Amino acid sequence: MTTFTVTCPCCSGRLTIDGKLRAVIAHEPPPRQKSGLGLGEAISSLEGQAARREERFREQMTAEQNKGKVLDAKLQQALKKAKDDPSKPLNPMDMD
Repeated sequence: MTTFTVTCPCCSGRLTIDGKLRAVIAHEPPPRQKSGLGLGEAISSLEGQAARREERFREQMTAEQNKGKVLDAKLQQALKKAKDDPSKPLNPMDMD
């Protein structure tokens, strides 16, 4: 029986192939790669993400509280612009 072992170029798994049958008779999955982070580093990363989320939440709360003032200022500016412009507004029906 002629068998040989080949390393898969795609996944780095090991394939055992039988030459007479011309078929794969065994497969060993590739070793799992480590994430590179230790437990302490992962915890500190999660804490950092939580702090960033909290900061973004605070920023959005402030923006939401000021939203009414911003919209009011834009409305007042648009009303002032409309009052200062004496020309008649365009009617889309008159464009034909």
